[in-house]
Amino acid sequence: MTNNILPSWNDTEIKRSVLKFIERISDKDSEDFIPEENRIAVFDNDGTLWTEQPFPVQLLFALDRIKELAELNPEMKNSQPFKAFIEKDIKTISTFSKKDIMTFLFKTHDAKTPEEFESNVKHWFENAVHPRFKFSFYDSVFKPQVELLQYLRENDFKTFIVSGGGINFMRVVSEKIYGISSDRVIGSSGKTKIEYEGSKPLITRLPELGSFDDREEKVNNIYLHIGKRPVFAFGNSDGDLAMLRYTLAGEGLKMALLIHHDDSEREVAYDKDFKISPLKEALDVAEAEGINVVSMKNDWNKVF
Repeated sequence: MTNNILPSWNDTEIKRSVLKFIERISDKDSEDFIPEENRIAVFDNDGTLWTEQPFPVQLLFALDRIKELAELNPEMKNSQPFKAFIEKDIKTISTFSKKDIMTFLFKTHDAKTPEEFESNVKHWFENAVHPRFKFSFYDSVFKPQVELLQYLRENDFKTFIVSGGGINFMRVVSEKIYGISSDRVIGSSGKTKIEYEGSKPLITRLPELGSFDDREEKVNNIYLHIGKRPVFAFGNSDGDLAMLRYTLAGEGLKMALLIHHDDSEREVAYDKDFKISPLKEALDVAEAEGINVVSMKNDWNKVF
């Protein structure tokens, strides 16, 4: 019976728990019923909805862009951290934290306006090929998660991305890839300023990181941009733990999940040793705190 629902998920306890949760909160006769206006589901993006190996997708975009910038500014090639990124020095880059990388990304995105940046991102997605998996970045998403997002919406959930990735980067492709409109994307943001062309105000991007949407800042931004506590949350790293805890602290029935990347054949097996976005603390406390751990290897019959 459940094989026709979420077909890329194996019929394991995790899948049955997800379906049971959705069934219970959608049943008006259930004591766990949640009105449609309160059915808020939040998902991290990097490593939760699409692959983040060997690096997050936005970093791979920046690595391609920085080559072009270095041709215009040769001195970049000999100064760090630019040198490591230009040379794709994985050993050095892997020592950087996620915040270090996001700070770097906002320094290197050369577009002066949101429209120019959007055009650059679209062009890259249309042409770039993933270095590990050799397919379009449009295909770097996890099929089971796309199915889950759609099934949640079929059951009147509002689905949001809440990610450490750049908000303007994700917004360009979120509707096409996930069916999530740009106004339901929350992420790290750069600073901007307003300049005038006559009486017309124009937004200008500044090469500086503004809000870094990770850990507790995810909770702040959920409160700021959504205004309601989620009842369903999905992440994959310690950076998502505060968001999962915030969801579980709400009243009534709720659900929090972590994807554990334990499939070395179809994707990559990693957790605590991935410095950019480690999964250690969250995995250690998951069972005690009621967080469901999804095994990519055992719970998914397809990945991409």
